[in-house]
Amino acid sequence: MTKLMRPDIVGRATVGNAPPVDDMPHLTASVRPAGRIERLLAKVIAVEFLVVATASFLTSLVYFTTVLTQWPPVWEYAAAALLIATLVLLAAFGFKQYVGIQAQPRDRYLWGGLGIVALTFSLFLSMLFVLKIAEAYSRGTFFSQFVVVSVAVLIARGAIHSHVRRAIQSGTIEARRAVLVGDAKANSDILKNLEQFGIRWAGILRLPYVHGHTVPGIEAFSSNIRTFVERCRALKPDDIIFLAEPTDLPRVALLVNALSELPVTAHVIPTEMNELWGAATIAYFGSTATVQVLRPPLSAFDLAVKRAFDISVAGAGLLLLSPLMLIVALAIKVDSPGPVFFRQNRHGYNNEVIPVIKFRTMTVVEDGETATTFTQARANDTRITRLGHMLRRSNIDELPQLFNVLRGNMSLIGPRPHPIALNAIFQERIAPFSRRHNVKPGITGWAQVNGFRGETDTVEKMQRRIEYDLYYIDNWSFMLDLKIVVMTLFSRRAYTNAC
Repeated sequence: MTKLMRPDIVGRATVGNAPPVDDMPHLTASVRPAGRIERLLAKVIAVEFLVVATASFLTSLVYFTTVLTQWPPVWEYAAAALLIATLVLLAAFGFKQYVGIQAQPRDRYLWGGLGIVALTFSLFLSMLFVLKIAEAYSRGTFFSQFVVVSVAVLIARGAIHSHVRRAIQSGTIEARRAVLVGDAKANSDILKNLEQFGIRWAGILRLPYVHGHTVPGIEAFSSNIRTFVERCRALKPDDIIFLAEPTDLPRVALLVNALSELPVTAHVIPTEMNELWGAATIAYFGSTATVQVLRPPLSAFDLAVKRAFDISVAGAGLLLLSPLMLIVALAIKVDSPGPVFFRQNRHGYNNEVIPVIKFRTMTVVEDGETATTFTQARANDTRITRLGHMLRRSNIDELPQLFNVLRGNMSLIGPRPHPIALNAIFQERIAPFSRRHNVKPGITGWAQVNGFRGETDTVEKMQRRIEYDLYYIDNWSFMLDLKIVVMTLFSRRAYTNAC
């Protein structure tokens, strides 16, 4: 076998065409040695345990002394507080909520904390019944503890998440110690992204060349592969990351087999398909593993949570707002001739055509199906009635869409449904325009509360709206939905550009 070029560590010396570390500021090692995230996580776990235990115990003291005007059985409620904190800790470990805190979205980490608290108090209540001491435990204390601990966990987790991310980004903490194999200079954007989540580079190696057909288990590995493995061993990494072009994958497969001798995790990033692989996960059809590169934005659980929220809020809203809606209906009949409601077919989930209902605000009723039967509303539009201006600016004209929400073809929160003719204008000019229909359309949405409502008479205006719609789809969480509800009710930007 021909003697091959040895893989060298990029450090003080230059390897091949790769620049030294000093020429790549984002790869320069910190002057101070970074601490390990495991030690930080141990502190995080201890803090969360103390926060839950303290909040539980102090709540019992405050409730007894202020509401029941007596001193509680201290030892019993202290033991209960420690039990609650222990259950929270065990549940968080069971659902792996402390794994990869630095990579978790803030909303998901907070929402996960609330779920853990709810599960903990359910288990705690079950234990009280099983042990037949439920009667001795104050119900008021139990519910007060649940509320206070939930708030305490939200505050603590918010502070913890910010602290961990700051520590990672400042370089004082390394989450993983990795060896990079491949062209670092040509893929600096990938490296910067990895560093944001606490990856610190133990070394940079070039991908060794492999000639012939060396098969693991049949022939010995070539000397340059052995050298590569031993250099990786000496660097003591947690991870080895390959930056591989598609033509390099057979070579990488052989190297991975050789690296199986090391206690490391190996990763492959196909550099010419980074966008495709960015959201890839491993899935299984039976016993066959697949690389899943596309999936619906919301899981079955997410959809169930969102639907439950839609039904409860829409049902309560119709009951509470029915007097207002009756008054508006009478006012429309008095203000101008025509029907009370305006119905128009629009695109909904998966581009399905759905009938959308609103209070009528114009003298002209257009079906919106074609360019000849649709004209966008604009500022000072003469077709809008006197009452219509007020209804549109206050969003009251959208209230009948609560019926759409109950029927299930709309959601409270989501991209606003456009008339079919408006979609036809832009879907060939903006890609991927119809991806906004991968969730149900909403009465209000992220684009609307950020001021992107009203007339879209240019591609640029529609492009900005689409960007906000796609951000919502890609970053959906229940907390984001709640945020949009609050902004719709109280933010001035939610009423910007209303016609």
